[in-house]
Amino acid sequence: MNQSGTEEIVVIGAGIIGVASALALSRAGHRVRLLDRKGVAAETSRGNAGAFAYTDIEPLAAPGIMRKAPRWLLDPLGPLSVPPSYALKIAPWMLHFWRATRPDRHAAAIRAQAELMTLSRAALERLIADVSGEALMRREGQLQLYEGRAEFEASLPAWELRRAHGVAFDLLESPAAIAEIQPGVAPRFTHAGFTPAWMNTVDPEVWTTYLAQQAVAAGARIETAEIRGLRAIEGGVEIDTGQGTLRAGQVVVAAGAWSHHLARTLGDRIPLETERGYNTTFPTAAFDLRTHLTFTNHGFVVSRIGEGLRVGGAVELGGLKTPPNYRRSEILVQKAKSFLQDFEPEGGTQWMGFRPSLPDSLPVIGRSPRSERVIYAFGHGHLGLTQSAGTAELVRALLAGETPEISLTAFRPTRFAER
Repeated sequence: MNQSGTEEIVVIGAGIIGVASALALSRAGHRVRLLDRKGVAAETSRGNAGAFAYTDIEPLAAPGIMRKAPRWLLDPLGPLSVPPSYALKIAPWMLHFWRATRPDRHAAAIRAQAELMTLSRAALERLIADVSGEALMRREGQLQLYEGRAEFEASLPAWELRRAHGVAFDLLESPAAIAEIQPGVAPRFTHAGFTPAWMNTVDPEVWTTYLAQQAVAAGARIETAEIRGLRAIEGGVEIDTGQGTLRAGQVVVAAGAWSHHLARTLGDRIPLETERGYNTTFPTAAFDLRTHLTFTNHGFVVSRIGEGLRVGGAVELGGLKTPPNYRRSEILVQKAKSFLQDFEPEGGTQWMGFRPSLPDSLPVIGRSPRSERVIYAFGHGHLGLTQSAGTAELVRALLAGETPEISLTAFRPTRFAER
């Protein structure tokens, strides 16, 4: 591997956050090298649901959720679980999670998330226009489905929260109203919320790869390398790889669920965990899906991917090394078959990915307290695709020494140590 120069910016991680950041920096005139241990979109950015979920502004760490925690261990196939073998290891993360459920911190996290969503939505539209990417988008809206009036009414505070932050939606109160938007949903789902401005990409791997091609066209270099550590040096950063040592003027760490390991080599301890998500992708559409479907209280979605369908979701807080439990994928497909009339799934491919998750559901975006030449951009949970364009613009502003469009106080890397 060729040595970098001190004027070069190295972006670590070729998932959607790293690729979008590399593109933004290259187009701003920087000399950029994008490094990944496997290649572009080879990890979580390959297999997600393809949704730009700008309506999801409420963090998982909500007041009262800790009362449900004991049930997580008792239902290993439920929508939110912690494998018993991992319970002790995740305890420090859960302590930060519990602190984030305090009403004042929960409210602050919602405000910060909403601001990042607003920026990211506008940034995505700018990006689509800049790269002529409209053909890779689907603007078909989203239905969040509820079984019965009680479940629907329990969701109303969340809808009012969205309204307060400018999210447009329609509430539907009959199976007939649901069928006008999406025929074939089982009548057990009596109520729904429809967000017409919801967007998906035709395929998250295709979109990420397309942006990587645009970054190369703008001058970026993409190489495969396993990054083992970072060292702050005078005038730059040393990067320890499996093929030697590189030097860079500045480094952007956007390595997803592996990012905290790199931060630790600098001396920064950031409590990142993994929301392990499961899905099954069917190469041909076995159901006439007309909009993105979210089965809210079952913890999964159904989306169009290419010419087929993807059924996936759930949250399993199980780290990077616990073996996958693909029974979770099977349960989601079984539910989808019972919820969607005439859905006959065949030939599906199962997948499990690592969503990088911080206890307050907010990413880390900001400079390392150990080195002004290292910028962190990771921890977006299941919102990496959603917030990628906005995060890239913030990274570009930080590297240019400009004032970011939104305050980064809530996203600072030191926030957990301060508490």
